[in-house]
Amino acid sequence: METLATVQETTVTKKTKTISGSQAVLEAFIAEDVDTIFGYPGGAIMPIYDALYDYHDKLKHILVRHEQGGIHAGQGYARTSGKCGVVFATSGPGATNLVTGLADAMIDSTPLVCITGQVYAHLLGTDAFQEIDVINITTPVTKWNYQITDATEIPAVLAKAFYIAKSGRPGPVLIDITKNAQLQQFEYEGYQPCTHIRSYRPKPIIRKEYITAAAELINKAEKPFIIFGQGVILGKAEKEFKAFVEKTGIPAAWTILGLSALPSDHPLNVGMLGMHGNYGPNVLTNDCDVLIAVGMRFDDRVTGRLDKYAKQAKIIHLDIDPSEIDKNVKATVGVWGDCKETLPMLTKLVESKVYPQWVNRFREYQLEEEKEVIHEELNPSTDVLTMGEVIRNLNELTGGNAVIVTDVGQHQMVACRYAKFNQSKSNVTSGGLGTMGFALPAAIGAKFGAPERTVVAIIGDGGVQMTIQELGTVMQSEVNIKILILNNEFLGMVRQWQQLFHDKRYSFVDIASPDYVAVAKAYKIEGQKISQREYLRDALTTMLNHNGSYLLEVMVGKENNVFPMVPQGCSVSEIRLK
Repeated sequence: METLATVQETTVTKKTKTISGSQAVLEAFIAEDVDTIFGYPGGAIMPIYDALYDYHDKLKHILVRHEQGGIHAGQGYARTSGKCGVVFATSGPGATNLVTGLADAMIDSTPLVCITGQVYAHLLGTDAFQEIDVINITTPVTKWNYQITDATEIPAVLAKAFYIAKSGRPGPVLIDITKNAQLQQFEYEGYQPCTHIRSYRPKPIIRKEYITAAAELINKAEKPFIIFGQGVILGKAEKEFKAFVEKTGIPAAWTILGLSALPSDHPLNVGMLGMHGNYGPNVLTNDCDVLIAVGMRFDDRVTGRLDKYAKQAKIIHLDIDPSEIDKNVKATVGVWGDCKETLPMLTKLVESKVYPQWVNRFREYQLEEEKEVIHEELNPSTDVLTMGEVIRNLNELTGGNAVIVTDVGQHQMVACRYAKFNQSKSNVTSGGLGTMGFALPAAIGAKFGAPERTVVAIIGDGGVQMTIQELGTVMQSEVNIKILILNNEFLGMVRQWQQLFHDKRYSFVDIASPDYVAVAKAYKIEGQKISQREYLRDALTTMLNHNGSYLLEVMVGKENNVFPMVPQGCSVSEIRLK
């Protein structure tokens, strides 16, 4: 006679199968809708790569040339797709090569799940070949990390990893798996996505009384000002934010990671904040009466001197991460919560208004900046090409519809200042960490994250040499990206500081470059180099229309500077036009 226990046992048997820990990792990826992995194999992660051989029809793997390139590619993928980037690396140097990317992703709130191989569990702590304590090394630069020594933990730990990486304020997670756990066979009962972790609250409880208090301040304001960051994009709250801006009639300015959350041509989009931001947004920060910060963290490059920052204003700060509120700038009203939820609540309570005189002040400063800086940058009167005119021509040819991936330096600030965007998730750059070498691998990932879009990597001659080996990844993966090198034959941003603040003592900033077109050709990538204005438009058109990846090197002014500029140690209202 069949008993209840027999039926239950039969049911369990049907649901389980014996698989390896490595297979369990890949099954988790499929369940989490992962389609692309960026990685580099090695001894300690070899069992996972062996299992991947049988999953090639379900999971695409992009072989990078360096683990740092892999994690930056994962970041680019996450930033354009809105999904979680996934990265593989082996133990020892493979794992430590991820650290820069982890730090970059941590400070820029990019969701990643990184899997590192590790030596056998019985060798831990013995200084075995390529053993490193990756958990302690990466603890400060991950949202969560964990070491697995038993394969039975893999399904639950990976479910937790994806949940933590994607939920709340996103960030990187690293899971270190010993080789024995990768090889271990166990009874696999399926994958259950994680939706809750005790003691972890990704979204703080929204306090309606703070929403009400914020609305009251906004309704009484005479010169309100909105500053917005990447939190709007990460919260998928672009529509909600636009509705809030348009109902309130308040001018809004962006941080470099907030760029593209609001269309560049929106009449209330008044430009960029920060050290190389626009004149009006910086000066009028210290003149507004209510400052509304949405999904941004008051970074020092935005605030300048904190003791001179918006002291006259009531501060409203909306953020999903309660630790950011009052961290740098004391808020009059702190609104905890996901801005996709808090913004509609706030929009409902605010009055429909317009501020013609106040908005006109931003326009007046814009006209002054155009006269003193922008016109000459975009339409130079000399024979020397400027970075700004390259960006202007690129805008006109792409119609503001391209994904722009920038490295770090003068070209980054120029691109952020002058690039135009019609849709969100179009600006990919290293914000908080400022990682040179970011753009080339990030552009590769960005294209895999948004395959239907044109992806242009804008890189300086310094940054491109840090990860130039990823041209091999471009070649082998046949990814179609456009590589635009703006070459001023200097480490330009450092040189600008040495010129302005160190009496032109140019100490080790004169950098030599290889023949980039020849290097690209060695990797089977077409390209050309120009130095004259008459060839610029045609060269950009050729690059954009080329069927496949293309490298264009543009020689620009050696000692051109990026202005406006807030000197270090000054307030935002002390911004210089020259």
